[in-house]
Amino acid sequence: MKTLNDIEIGGRAVIARLHGEGAVRRRILDMGLVKGTEVLVRKVAPIGDPIELTVRGYELSIRKDEAAMIEVV
Repeated sequence: MKTLNDIEIGGRAVIARLHGEGAVRRRILDMGLVKGTEVLVRKVAPIGDPIELTVRGYELSIRKDEAAMIEVV
């Protein structure tokens, strides 16, 4: 299983599955990170948290633990 954490800077991936439950899952879905969406990893902070993504034409920063819940292909 490859997650969004595993994608290198400048890499692209397509969301395959979202793990997690409750409010955290709902928050991730509300940000537009749904199955079939292509994401581009733009930057990663020096200590690895947060990760900046481009999703559907806008920039989005998510935490490393949130990125670990997003399975990609």
